[in-house]
Order: sequence, then C-alpha cells, then structure tokens
Amino acid sequence: MAEHKKTEKLTQAAVLGRVFSYMRRYLPLLALSLVLAGITVALTLYFPILTGKAIDLILEKGRVDFSRMFLILRDGAVVVALTALAQWLMNLCSNRMTYRIVRDIRKDAFATLERLPLSYIDSHSHGDIVSRIIADADTFAEGLLMGFTQLFSGVAAIVGTLGFMLAIQVKITLVVVLITPVSLFAASYIAKKTYVMFREQSAARGEQTALIEEMIGHQKVVQAFRHEKEALERFDEVNGRLRDCSLRAIFFSSLTNPVTRFVNSLVYAGVGITGALSAIAGGITVGQLSCFLTYANQYTKPFNEISGVITELQNALACAARIFELIGEKTEQTEEGAGVLTEADGSVDVENVCFSYQPGQKLIEDFCLHVSSGQRIAIVGPTGCGKTTLINLLMRFYDAQSGTIAVSGHEIKSITRESLRRNYGMVLQETWLKNGTIRENITMGKPDAAEEEILAAAKASHAHNFIRRLPEGYDTVVTEDGGNLSQGQKQLLCIARVMICLPPMLILDEATSSIDTRTEIRIQKAFDTMMQGRTSFIVAHRLSTIREADVILVMKDGRVVEQGNHEELLARQGFYAGLYNSQFSD
Repeated sequence: MAEHKKTEKLTQAAVLGRVFSYMRRYLPLLALSLVLAGITVALTLYFPILTGKAIDLILEKGRVDFSRMFLILRDGAVVVALTALAQWLMNLCSNRMTYRIVRDIRKDAFATLERLPLSYIDSHSHGDIVSRIIADADTFAEGLLMGFTQLFSGVAAIVGTLGFMLAIQVKITLVVVLITPVSLFAASYIAKKTYVMFREQSAARGEQTALIEEMIGHQKVVQAFRHEKEALERFDEVNGRLRDCSLRAIFFSSLTNPVTRFVNSLVYAGVGITGALSAIAGGITVGQLSCFLTYANQYTKPFNEISGVITELQNALACAARIFELIGEKTEQTEEGAGVLTEADGSVDVENVCFSYQPGQKLIEDFCLHVSSGQRIAIVGPTGCGKTTLINLLMRFYDAQSGTIAVSGHEIKSITRESLRRNYGMVLQETWLKNGTIRENITMGKPDAAEEEILAAAKASHAHNFIRRLPEGYDTVVTEDGGNLSQGQKQLLCIARVMICLPPMLILDEATSSIDTRTEIRIQKAFDTMMQGRTSFIVAHRLSTIREADVILVMKDGRVVEQGNHEELLARQGFYAGLYNSQFSD
C-alpha cells in the first residue's frame, strides 16, 4: 500500500479563513442577512420601551390613560409583526447561503477526490473519506446554519441593549458592563478546549464509518470465515472510543451554559438592586425600571445563546477542518504545456525505471523494456513480483522515481494523463460497474456510441446473450458495483466496455479470471481479433492463456529474469519452465 504524506492539521483561524472565503461568494445574501438581523434586534429592543411607557400610563387605580395606551398597543403590534417578518427573511437568506456554501465545499471536495493520486486513495481509509464529504459536511452545515445567525444576532443584541440602557441610566449600565467579562472569559476558555475534543470525535466517527463500509462490502467473507464475533468486538472498540470522545466533548462544552447563566443571574440581580434604589431615590420611573429589567434579561440571554452556538461552531469547525484538509491535499500536478498524444502507434520504451511504494522497500529496479507496435507482451511471475505495478507505471497511476517511459517516442511525463490513458484499453481482474444501465456501463469510454456499436461490442465479448435475457435488456439498471450480476457477467461487460473503444494499446490483467472455460475460449478468440494490430500487455497467472504472445516477460523481485516466446522459454528449462510445469504437474 502506498504511503502518502499527510497534510498538516489546520488551525482554527485557518479554518475560519477558508469558511469566509466561501462566504465571500454570497456577499449579497450575507449583507442582506446581516441587515435583517440588525432590524430584528432593533425592533426587539424597541418593544420594551413601549412596554415601559405603557406601565407609566397606569398612574393609580382608576387613573389609566386608555387613549394613549391604545396607540402604544397599536405600535407594539406593528413592531411584533415587522420583527417576525424580518426574522423569517433573515432565516431564509441564511439557509440559502449556508446550503450553497456546503454545496460548493462538497463539490470542491469531490473534484479534489477525482484528481488525487492513486497513492492517496491506496493509503487512506475509503470510509473516512466518505465520512468527510458526507457526515462532516452535514455537521458543518448544521453548525454554520445555527451559529451564524444566532452569533451575529446575539452580538447585535448585546451592543444594542447596552446602547438603550446607556440612554436610560449610565450607573446601572456600568454594573452590567463590569460583571460581563467574567462570562466572556469562561466561554472563551471552554471553546478552545472543545475544538480539540470535537476534532477527536470527528476522527473517531470517520473510523467507524470506514469499519461499517468495510463490513458491508465484504459481508460474505465475514460470514464465510465466521468472523462476526471479531468484527463486532472491533466495532465495539471503535464505538466505545467514539462514545468516550463524544461524552468528553459534549460534557465539557455543556459547562458553558451553566457558567454564563450564573454570571447572567448576577447581572440581573445587580440591575434589580441598583435600579430599585435608583427608583426609590427618584432617579428613574417604575416604567423605566421595568424596561431596564427587561433589557437585563435580553442582554444576558444572548450570552446563553452564544455559549450554545460556540459549542455548535466548535463541532462545525472541527468537521470543516477535516473537509478542508481533504480539499487541500496535493493533487496530481496540472500539466501546463504538456502535449496531447492523439493516436499512439503502440511502441513503448522503458529505460532504467526504478520504483517502490515505500522508501527503503525496493520493488522495481533498473527495469528496461522495448515493445514494438502491435506486439503482444505477456507478463508472468510469482505474486508480488511487480506485474500490476508495471501496469500502474505505464498508465501513470504512479510515476517512477527514476528512469523514463516513452509511448510512440513521447516521454509520458511530457504528455497529459488524459490523452495517454485514452490510448489504452484496460480490463482488470477486479471488475467495477457504476450504478446505471447496462448500456451506460458499456459506453463509459465512448458515451456517443451508436446502438450498432454497442450491440457489436456486446456480441464480440459474448455478453449479448445474457443481456438479452435480463428484464429490461440493455436498459436494465445495474445496482451498486453490479450486485445483481454474477462475477463472470460483470467481467464480460468490462470486456465489452473496452471493445467498443478499441484503443491502439490494450492491458488485460487477468481479464478472463472469472469466466468459465468454454466462454474463456470464445473470449480468447474475440481478444485475438481485438488485438490484431494493437500493442497488448497481458498479465496472467494461468500460463496456458499466453502461449501465443510474441514476447513473454518473466518477472521476479521487480526484474525481468527471462524474456522470449513460449517455446524458447520452455527450451531454456529456466524459471518460466518451472512455473509452467508446476501448473500441469500432479
């Protein structure tokens, strides 16, 4: 498995910077949301003033100014209606902005995934990658949606409330200002701690997703080898760590609300006592005292909300960090100035190529090979000798550490990967079909293929007969990874996929391993027709399938130890002869 250098962990400030860079794309929605939040806060703070005026109109029993009271009630109803409308529009803008941002992040993450080198995919858990793009993005959306509007509204409410209180009585306002920093320091301290804890929670959740995906994808093997108990024990262990991480994060973050509520109670008590003394001394009216107490509640309420929001934001930012780390991974280098290989003649030259997946573990050393146009090259050897690795190097799934590989006289690093791979047709032992119709799977490499071409490719690969027996024929929908087809049927479709393109070079890596003997004979005849005039690389374990190859490369420990055709290699009585005879000995 390839080793891929991990990116450094993003700091909280760096994550916030990335989030704001996405938010800048939707500045109109952001600005409108902020304006509406300001209007909502202003109207909410104006309502207690009307309430205070109404209280002051109640002079004593039997002396109430109902005419002015009616006007105040009318104004209050208008304020409440406008507040509700502004809040609804603000939420609408925030929702639209949030989900567009998450859409863009997911799009960028998936685009990065498509451009990541194969070494990254090989060295990282697939379930963890899926968890980043789906689960972490959802958590980030929920935190951003809840956090953004409430955070701004809370800050605006605090500032606005202080302004209104200063306009009524400076001394009482100072009591509020002096007690407030205690709440801020407590919330800030807890927030820094929870960010690290939520990162651990997200990582454990990704590990759990990877395990579940692994067990679902290989449930037949798990049950066949009676591995259910071990799998359950492994799940319990991961699930237990996720539980512990979650409990620590949630418990520690939940301390924020009680701490801020305690401080807020002190603020309310301070305002009540100071305001009551001022009212007795004639400094403020009873209505103004009522207004002040309402403001004290409205001033402290945002601190409680912000403390909860901070918890959600820490979780959201921790998840966002994991997504941005994926987006920030080093992708395959953009090939500026690289040429385009239009129509390869099929010649391949490999000179002094050295490659290893991990430093210090040698695999391919000083590998040399010359392939003429139209030759059939069979690659054989024991497991782990480098056969599939050579294919990876030819296709530029990996780049050699030293040496050169040239196709049609062009060094492959000087041409685009897309144009190089367009000139190869590949059938692997490991079949893969996408979720779609039979027709869509066959035409994956040639979406504009005519119906006649599809039928011809299916017939040539001997897939037409079983396709015709399917309920919807070529329009039958294949489930995930071809789950409703046999392994042999899936391999026939993969062969048809190559036959419809007929590129100048072919790679057949155990292409008939899952097909019965009679069908294999017919497929070999189809391959013979397809390989006419085309350079073909054939990786095979069953040596009986490569007798007709022009050149057989016998690999061992990353080197070509023998080279020649079938008869020549048997006559040498060397390593190939030993491999061949071992397959037919008793």
